[in-house]
Amino acid sequence: MSMILLSSHSKYLLDILSNRVENAEGVDIERRWTEFSDVCYHIKGSSETPEFLNVSVSFPTPPEETEIEKGLPCGATEAVKVAYGVVVESIVPPDEGFSLTLKLDLSKLPKNKEKRNDMLVKIAAVREVVLGAPLKRILEHLASRTRAPAKDRVITLVHRPKECIFLIPREDKVTVIYPINFEDSIDTVLATSFLQDLAETRRSASLYSAPSCTWSSTPPAELDNATTESLSVNAGFFTFVILPRHVEGKKLDRTVWILSTFHAYVSYHVKVRFLCSYISTYTIMILDFWSSRRINA
Repeated sequence: MSMILLSSHSKYLLDILSNRVENAEGVDIERRWTEFSDVCYHIKGSSETPEFLNVSVSFPTPPEETEIEKGLPCGATEAVKVAYGVVVESIVPPDEGFSLTLKLDLSKLPKNKEKRNDMLVKIAAVREVVLGAPLKRILEHLASRTRAPAKDRVITLVHRPKECIFLIPREDKVTVIYPINFEDSIDTVLATSFLQDLAETRRSASLYSAPSCTWSSTPPAELDNATTESLSVNAGFFTFVILPRHVEGKKLDRTVWILSTFHAYVSYHVKVRFLCSYISTYTIMILDFWSSRRINA
């Protein structure tokens, strides 16, 4: 099974930031767009102060049971400070209609070109920094094999509009459970097949070091106390078990991103499967047509 992982940063936002840095004089700029069907961006800058840019981001409305702080996932505010330092200032309150507004001071970017580019990529990955903050905090405890504050308790994190991720942290592992929903009936069938294939593929001996994963049509026992609404799904439940070796060193950020964007990853492969199925059907129709012509000629 061929897998394509999603980039952790917004390529469009990175292009805008890079162009602004390269064109020091700057121009008036204002752009709005949406990515992952649930994260909205608004960037605004003036030619009079080209070194400053305001970036606003709107994240999915979290389910009622999700733990939040000032409208953001737990730990997000601190994560932004740690990630961006003096380059970024959080504006409180954020622009109307947005969850977060950041004021970027491009004059404070690192002078070294490589480090400067790394910082721009990190700013363009603000979705990962914010939505991945509570997940990263829990996985950091796992990496250091220390007791997480919410050990053995089910934690609900914002995932997508009206959907969430469930985490059960323990000292030796973190269980991550996704209720999977699709609006389109064909997408639901394809997603169910894909998730079952994914769980089956993990059993291959060559993938023994990857996180174990399972798919179930019914809620896992760990979610016995979850709300009925959050468990109302049509493509089942997919579970990962993350061990310390999966979050060691540089693996941590990558694991956080993969887990944070898992539904988008599934959606992408569902669309690919649908396209391939359509192309295959269309090809058969063409071949059948030409075969019929040869027979009737």
